Amino acid sequence: MTATTNKVEAYNGFSKWLFFGGHGIIADNDPEQQEKSIKYGDLIANAVIFQNVVDMTTAIRQLGKEGHYVDLDDLSVLSPYLMEHIKRFGDYVIDLEEPPQPLDGKLGLEVKTA
Repeated sequence: MTATTNKVEAYNGFSKWLFFGGHGIIADNDPEQQEKSIKYGDLIANAVIFQNVVDMTTAIRQLGKEGHYVDLDDLSVLSPYLMEHIKRFGDYVIDLEEPPQPLDGKLGLEVKTA
């Protein structure tokens, strides 16, 4: 129960950090606008989490290619709620003409069992 609560609290803190305009306070009394605001916040949070997982997977694969042992216990405590690399204020240039790279979700690591 505690682990689940911690995960939910971590997500809530992460999404609140991303929803920085107005400190996460929804000032509109229109239920439809409130729902849009919440869904937009979840969409942004999920997009950032997805990119974090893609970046972490790439880094873990690279460690494996370089011959480093990657312990599954270490992987089990990684969190996708990374914020240090995100510029909340500033411009992002997005090229909508460039298709994203194909996603391969497999780590491709050798798993050593005891």
